[in-house]
Amino acid sequence: MSGAENSLELTQRLKNIRLLVLDVDGVMTDGGLTIGDDGQEYKTFHAHDGLGMKLLKATGVNVAIITGRTSEVVRKRAESTGVVHFYQGAEDKLAALQDLMKRTGLAPEQCAFMGDDVVDLPPMLRCGLAIAVPDSPDLLLKHAHYVTYKKGGRGAVREVCELIMQAQDTFDGQMAQFLTQASIAN
Repeated sequence: MSGAENSLELTQRLKNIRLLVLDVDGVMTDGGLTIGDDGQEYKTFHAHDGLGMKLLKATGVNVAIITGRTSEVVRKRAESTGVVHFYQGAEDKLAALQDLMKRTGLAPEQCAFMGDDVVDLPPMLRCGLAIAVPDSPDLLLKHAHYVTYKKGGRGAVREVCELIMQAQDTFDGQMAQFLTQASIAN
């Protein structure tokens, strides 16, 4: 396949997306796990990713989280970004994805899954758009339709949100609100 054909195929996949499903560790965070002496888990999220998720949701594309770990801080992040489809402690991420598709009535080609490790491969392969971050294992990179330029926890989620909005011609509309605010302020 030529580069142009790959670009056209990716654009078509992006146009079909109605649900972006995210892993947490290594996608929404840099993958580091900080655990205090009291057993409390700490995570660092990127502010740009959170706004990207809200902007994407405003276009009618929902965002979901499926994570194998259980963490109160992730629940709070999901809540603050308006994520309503949230699966924690999902040892079988494919089963969680299938449940999510059943609940939302979406077909696989309408879903994108963004992961960073081989445990994310089964749901990625089930979705119409498989996305990986650049420091993922080679097996994941081999099967991804798109590999982000930015690393997990460093704006990769925002990159994907904007990519979807650009393909669906909703990006300019979402950005217009900020340009309008800026011109009013001047």
